[in-house]
Amino acid sequence: MTSERHDVLVIGGGPGGAAAGYWCARAGLDTVIVEKSAFPRDKVCGDGLTPRAVLQLGEMGLGGWLTTKHPNDGLRTRAHGITLELPWPQHSRFPARGYVVRRTELDEVVARHAADAGATLLDGTEATEPVVEDGLVTGAAVVDKATGEHREITARYTVLADGANSRIGRALGAARNRSYPMGLAIRGYYRSAMDEDRWIESALDVRDRNGAAMPGYGWVFPIGDGTVNVGIGLLSTFRDYRTANTNHMMDEWVRTAPAHWGLDPDGALEPPKGGRLPMAGSVNPKVGPNWVAVGDAAGFINPFNGEGIDYAYETGRLAAELIAEAIATGDGLALARYPHLLDAEYGLYFKVARLFMTLMGNPALLRELTRVGMHSKTLMEWVLAIMANLLEPDEIGPAEAVYRTVATMARLAPV
Repeated sequence: MTSERHDVLVIGGGPGGAAAGYWCARAGLDTVIVEKSAFPRDKVCGDGLTPRAVLQLGEMGLGGWLTTKHPNDGLRTRAHGITLELPWPQHSRFPARGYVVRRTELDEVVARHAADAGATLLDGTEATEPVVEDGLVTGAAVVDKATGEHREITARYTVLADGANSRIGRALGAARNRSYPMGLAIRGYYRSAMDEDRWIESALDVRDRNGAAMPGYGWVFPIGDGTVNVGIGLLSTFRDYRTANTNHMMDEWVRTAPAHWGLDPDGALEPPKGGRLPMAGSVNPKVGPNWVAVGDAAGFINPFNGEGIDYAYETGRLAAELIAEAIATGDGLALARYPHLLDAEYGLYFKVARLFMTLMGNPALLRELTRVGMHSKTLMEWVLAIMANLLEPDEIGPAEAVYRTVATMARLAPV
């Protein structure tokens, strides 16, 4: 078995890994990224990029490329016979626009951009197990899936970005806190004459063809290439989560989606794909003496909307900054600040999101809140800002008051 040594080994070439690889390379570190699949490769995702993700892509130098993709102005939401168009909020830091880009293209572009910045990209190379010496992760055993060649890649620091079922993370003792909400999503692609619509759309009151309410929410995201991304998601806090048949839900949603999308229920361009989503920073530990987990591997998915790309870019960048500091100063304790920095940035938000999602498991309460909310566009615009984590700092206090009010309603609502 041959071996090679680098400053940083990044395991996973998705959003978190590519961002970590890019920022490490920009810092002048000898960085290698291993991605088990050969690009282009697909991922289960709604393909939506929120303003937070747009900012990160721009700061990685991909803003010009992104403007060639299909933009959107915000969210069109439907419930109880009411439709509201909610623009992305004006914010002092984040742009008021989003995009929809298929993951088959997005992930490869960002990963190869990291390579252009100086990282070595090895796609089609799977990390099979960590290499640990004297309690420290010194790298990973990898296999080239095309040739079958096995070797070790060693590094001073390792970034775990190998997704929601992080194989290397589990081997190092990381596990999901099962008291946190878990998401479940399924999506497919369909042709639509509305593919250039400027709104991503969600339905908060999803019903089957017989009018029976289904758990979760549905979405249709226009891609601008003649197709739309169609999916349905639900949370483990929903009463019927364990017995939900997502393939059935997907079929019913496609058949009952608003007529203007023109979806052919029998016209899926490929079989729908689904996956489980660890949310709200639910995976721990997120860091060791010389390794750090980012993105889905650390459970960083927004419980409000299932969005994970923006948090993967952000946590990948933060991990890279701490690793660069550790190498520059010779003080590996820099990584010890990672959990504290994450808590300062996301702790309160994820705490209230977990509370809110627990409350949303009450069907009667969910119906009442959406019924009341849909009668006020101003209120729902604020809700969008909360859900997408786009509040200004001085808005956080009032948002907490709303959460407390909802908690009080939950205690009074019927089950």
